[in-house]
Amino acid sequence: MSARLSLALSGGSVILPDTGRIVLLRPPADLDLDGLPLDRVAAEHGFCPDHDALSARGVAVSPQQAGPAAAVVVFAARAKALTLDLLARGFAMVGPGGPLIVDGAKSEGIDSLLKTLRKVCAVGEVYSKAHGKCFAVTAPAAVPAGWAAVPGRVDGFVTTAGVFSADGIDPGSALLAGHLGAVSGKVCDLGAGWGYLATRILASDKVRQVALVEAEHAALDCARANVTDARATFHWADATTWTGGPFDYVVTNPPFHTSRKADPALGRAFVQAAARLLSPRGRLLMVANRHLPYEATLAEVFAESVVRADVSGYKVIEATRPKRRQP
Repeated sequence: MSARLSLALSGGSVILPDTGRIVLLRPPADLDLDGLPLDRVAAEHGFCPDHDALSARGVAVSPQQAGPAAAVVVFAARAKALTLDLLARGFAMVGPGGPLIVDGAKSEGIDSLLKTLRKVCAVGEVYSKAHGKCFAVTAPAAVPAGWAAVPGRVDGFVTTAGVFSADGIDPGSALLAGHLGAVSGKVCDLGAGWGYLATRILASDKVRQVALVEAEHAALDCARANVTDARATFHWADATTWTGGPFDYVVTNPPFHTSRKADPALGRAFVQAAARLLSPRGRLLMVANRHLPYEATLAEVFAESVVRADVSGYKVIEATRPKRRQP
């Protein structure tokens, strides 16, 4: 349970106003809710699994929040550009001189962020706990230039701060794109990101449909801008639990980080989801970092898998005949 904010509130290191709307920007799904006036709280989370977990706990949450607020709590993200954007939006919500609370772990760059904020606004007492910090700041007269994220074009595609491979086409995806020649019929792009692989899949007239499944709301918004083919459908969902299909092909470059540390379990869950989504004769095409141990999971849920390419630290794997028809 992420309790640093509640402990800082109970100890008086940070204070929320007695009235008015409190906006939480990207709170962790396991946030300790003690001390938060939930009847006045509106949370924003664009990552579908965390959004759904917060909603299940009774928090009013949506993928996007707007409008004025009496106070904003910003939870530092792994990507600094995303954190700065959250701060810029929080400053705009509370207005110059308004209260904003920042909470984050050392692994999310909170120490560097604190130094940055001291240069642009007044910072209150800093509460340190559980390898992180929580503190209040006063919104500056103007949002610092360059903090607010503006979607831009990279390699001809729209991307934005905080999405995977925001600075250009991922090398693994580029490698996988070269192995899509046989893809046809109904296709699922599992963990579609901002839509690069979907554009390559849809270049073939043998493809009837592509379902882009993506958990990050901002990434899916970019995908909608990048993929304008009428055969595409867009699904904001947890790729590991989404129900759809059956599909002739699942194409994926699965994520393998849940924080700053690699978590192969996430990629394994994508492999299991692919087996569930495919038709009995369906095929999985995936790319992964060479060192990630997916072979055992592939053997559990597919009758056959083969490495089609092993280049520059990435491997392209094709798996056929899914074994497990999970409900």
